[in-house]
Amino acid sequence: MDSIDYYNKYAAKVFEETVDQDMSEIRTEFLNLLEEGDTILDLGCGSGRDSLIFYELGYDVTAMDASEEMCKLAEIHTGLEVLNMTFEEMDFDSVFDGIWACASLLHVPEKELSAILKKIARALKDSGILYMSFKLGDFEGFRGERYFCDYTEDAMEEVLKDNDRFDVVRIWETEDVRSGHSDTRWLNVLVRKQ
Repeated sequence: MDSIDYYNKYAAKVFEETVDQDMSEIRTEFLNLLEEGDTILDLGCGSGRDSLIFYELGYDVTAMDASEEMCKLAEIHTGLEVLNMTFEEMDFDSVFDGIWACASLLHVPEKELSAILKKIARALKDSGILYMSFKLGDFEGFRGERYFCDYTEDAMEEVLKDNDRFDVVRIWETEDVRSGHSDTRWLNVLVRKQ
């Protein structure tokens, strides 16, 4: 089973666990770098939690997820059309002012991340903003039924340097906002397209 199969199988459970999590602090960091009404791609939108908030704040939102079942739930939750496509299928050219990849790129194997970042850079307008988050650490492999690739700040800086398409705005650690996950720390990454 790959990660997409997992989200198709457990879509309702994942929706319930994530739809009400408070990401406002980190969302604010991201939105402070954008202008009112800017275009945002919610990459791996899951429940649609953040898509809905961006939309309600007046941004032009495109929601996208690889899991067909998550797309259905996100469409019901947000009232927005949700694109059902994988990172690899993504094919946008200078469309977005911001891309929000909250806990979605963490399922991409390290050897494939650079190619995905290249697609993300192409999808962003000049000086566009990318937010992404990963579990903090150096583990790569399956945790249960999903594949994860964790990063330390040094490892992420290395990935970004090798990719050579982004300037770092800020990299910082936070605790998990979900109750019962206090042992999980997150690496938050805000970068600007060169």
